[in-house]
Order: sequence, then C-alpha cells, then structure tokens
Amino acid sequence: MLDSGNQILLLQRYPMLQSLPASRLADLLADATPMQLPAGTVVFDENQPCQGFPLLLSGSIRVIKAAASGRELQLYRVEPGESCILTSGCLLGHSSYHARGVVEQDVGMVVLSPSVFKALLSAHEPFRDYIFGLFSERLTDLMQLVSAVAFQKLDQRLAALLVSKPPVGDIHATHQALADELGSVREIVSRLLRNFED
Repeated sequence: MLDSGNQILLLQRYPMLQSLPASRLADLLADATPMQLPAGTVVFDENQPCQGFPLLLSGSIRVIKAAASGRELQLYRVEPGESCILTSGCLLGHSSYHARGVVEQDVGMVVLSPSVFKALLSAHEPFRDYIFGLFSERLTDLMQLVSAVAFQKLDQRLAALLVSKPPVGDIHATHQALADELGSVREIVSRLLRNFED
C-alpha cells in the first residue's frame, strides 16, 4: 500500500491514472508495491522474466545492452513519469528481458503487478495511449541510436553527447561513463578527448 505522499507523486508523474474511477484507482493503489533502490542496483537483467511494471517517481534507470566482452551500449534512460518499453514488451509478449536495467540515480518507484498492468492496458484508454505513445517515442530514439552507431564517426557522437550535457559549468562524467553511453571503450574516448583538447 502506498502512503499519501507517494500516491500524490504517482498521480502527478502519471496523470493518465487520475481519470480512473475512484474504486479502480483505490484497487490499483492497494495492489501497488513501493520500492526504493540505490544507485548501481540491477533492476532487471537479460533472460530474466518480468515481475511487474515500474512507474518511476524519482531517480533514473539506464537500460543497456551488454556484450560478452563487457562492452555496453546504452539504449535509453527511464526518468520519473516515464516507463520502460522493454518491460511493457516483456509483459505483452510473455517473454524475458533482452537487456539490463541499472539504477543510475537512487530510484523511488511503484511496481504494478502484471495482472494490474494488463487490466489497465485493456480497460483504460488513457493508460493504453500512454504506453503506445511511449513505444513510438522510444522506437524513434532507438532508430536514431542505430543510425548514429552505423553512420556517424565516434568523435561526432562524442561531441554531440558533450554538447547535450547541461550548458552551465563543467561536465562531471568519467571517461568510462562517456564510453558506456556511446557503446565504446574508455581508451578510445580518452584519446578523442585529448584530441579535442589539442
């Protein structure tokens, strides 16, 4: 059961739930499981079954695809008010995860059971529109990622990443973190940054 503070935050972050009938909303809130996860926690991993549908209230989760060599490629981030399309796909397709979700910044979230997720999807049009709208956005993001990896040089992708960071002050990120976000290795990113400096 959610406390009143988390209930208010949930409805602020996910306004489509506000249009649920009061009894239906009460059932959802009674069934929802609040969770707090520290940075570095693996939320889900490849080949694991999906246990529920997370709704983020605070923090962020990186969704990554890892290679056997240890290299990683960030597919997308899940922020408060968003949800994970990989989780939606696993629940809809009755399949396991094909990537890993790692808490980037301490997360507060509410997890809906698979049965509640499916009931909302089938009976509540605003929730269904939200899920499929997010599928469309993430698919566009993933197509841009594929295009960048396939057709842009790494120095261009690194420059674009650096420019996308907050415009005020220094950028606080390790070379490894930048490499992970670009699907590269630290040594190459370090060399490119030295070239930028020169």
